[in-house]
Amino acid sequence: MSDLVLSYSWVLFAAIMATTLILIIIKTTNEEEKKIKEKLEESLEFFPVNISVLIVSDSRTKDTDISGNLLINKIKQSGHNLNDYEILKDDKELIESKIIEWSKNKNTNVIITSGGTGLTGRDVTPEALENLFDKKIDGFSTIFHLISFQKIKTSTIQSRATAGIIDNTYVFCLPGSPGAVKDAWDEILINQLDIRHKPCNLIEIIDRLEE
Repeated sequence: MSDLVLSYSWVLFAAIMATTLILIIIKTTNEEEKKIKEKLEESLEFFPVNISVLIVSDSRTKDTDISGNLLINKIKQSGHNLNDYEILKDDKELIESKIIEWSKNKNTNVIITSGGTGLTGRDVTPEALENLFDKKIDGFSTIFHLISFQKIKTSTIQSRATAGIIDNTYVFCLPGSPGAVKDAWDEILINQLDIRHKPCNLIEIIDRLEE
């Protein structure tokens, strides 16, 4: 009987040691994989994209366009390239035409509009853009409103910020106020337009949009 107990004890000991060894190997492998992944992420270099800015307003000029100039400065300070910058009236057909023109330009990676997202009769930017979207980026509006709610509470419901993809070009539709432009860039776009941002970003999949 004692021999049987002893044999069982040795088997149990061997099983415990084997399990412990396996767990050590798994942990070591996971740590090594994590270190390799971190090194790969650190080696990623910033990838500048070409961004076109469209301001939708019946009254602004390039000299009085506070929101547009704020956005342009942030784009350049972030290391991206300003591809185009124009101001158009609140006219659905004009907006559609310009967005189609820019999205067909292979040198344009991103289009950002500002203005015309409200609820008045002249606010038609979302209508112009969403008709053109191949895919809608629903999360952008959701996150934008979450951020906006922290600043202006329920007044955020008057904004119809939206985003989508047109001809493999990212298009973001922002409200016209400087505060909204700042929030959208500082809290969302600066990260999603940076290939180094983790766990994921829009630039790392940009080449796969035409799949």
